[in-house]
Amino acid sequence: MAAILLCAAGAVPLFAGGFSLAQKHEGRHEIDQLEDQWRTAVLSGDVKTMDSLLAVDYIAITPNGILQSRDEALESLRSGRFHFTSLNVIDRKVRFYGATAVVTSLASVQASTPDGQVTGEFRYTRIYVRNAQGVWKIVSFEASRVRQPGAHRRNEPH
Repeated sequence: MAAILLCAAGAVPLFAGGFSLAQKHEGRHEIDQLEDQWRTAVLSGDVKTMDSLLAVDYIAITPNGILQSRDEALESLRSGRFHFTSLNVIDRKVRFYGATAVVTSLASVQASTPDGQVTGEFRYTRIYVRNAQGVWKIVSFEASRVRQPGAHRRNEPH
């Protein structure tokens, strides 16, 4: 009886969502590669690669709280209006929920815009969904500036 229970327990997936340890590792590797492709595309202005990464219904929320569609994100990259000169990403965490991967990271950014230089640290969340063809696509992105302790103003929400 104990042997039957041990065999049955071994058949239970190791992670929620029915993924085995090997599948989680493979998925993590895929997402890490896509995150690296995204970073390279942003730094080099590679619209073709970015176009292949973004889902048709992609939507972003910029650190300024502005909604940005897929077409707007691609046009911004194409035009060079917002140009990254440095983008270092650390503290990447990837979590899986079925066919969805949620990535959170800390990015140290230096960029130029028509309004001047942008420098600082930003926390971001990027969401990938595996489509019917088995391809991961970025469906959502949101970034927030990391504030230094004591840097908030009295009337700002914490």
